[in-house]
Amino acid sequence: MRNSRQRIARAGRMAAAVLVAVLAVASPALAGFDHRVAVDQNGIWSRGVQEGLRYGVIATEIGGALWYGGEDPLGRTFWETIDASVGSGVTAEIAKRAFGRRRPSETDDPNDWFNHGSCCRSFPSGEVALQASFVTPLIVNYAADQPLMWALEALPAYDAVARVKSGAHWQTDVVAGWALGSAFGYWSAKRANPLLLQIMPGGIAVGIHTRF
Repeated sequence: MRNSRQRIARAGRMAAAVLVAVLAVASPALAGFDHRVAVDQNGIWSRGVQEGLRYGVIATEIGGALWYGGEDPLGRTFWETIDASVGSGVTAEIAKRAFGRRRPSETDDPNDWFNHGSCCRSFPSGEVALQASFVTPLIVNYAADQPLMWALEALPAYDAVARVKSGAHWQTDVVAGWALGSAFGYWSAKRANPLLLQIMPGGIAVGIHTRF
């Protein structure tokens, strides 16, 4: 129990540190870094493609973790991506409510912060955070031997551009989401054991593929 409390406390400190970093990332808005762009939701920038990528990543994380299990190196990495995605997703949602920033589709002022209500959930981008949290453990664990793993950064890069083109986020929103997901991904990859795997039934660690 004590170890669990310590792990939760460390995760809380991690989230707080990331939020401070997120605030620092937002500062370029004061210098005009944030600006509206022409909305483009055609072709690869369509909302359908964005959602396909989001749900595809979630399915890959969960499916890979259950199929390979925590005893397999790749399966363990998938469990790390789940930890990172959950951590960055929760932190992003808290930040959205705390900062209350209006989206480009809601205002032409990138410095319109601290609003309340169902609107104003622009900062940071939770979807970009998801992509970054997914690819970072894979890169941390495998890029040293397989440099092509760095190509996975194309996923958060694509999503960042797509979210800005959709008018859903300012530039600093997607940069902050990328940083948030990457931070949680690195943290989860460097942990001794994936958090969620430790609270799951013991059979999960074996993996489905070993039972056939």
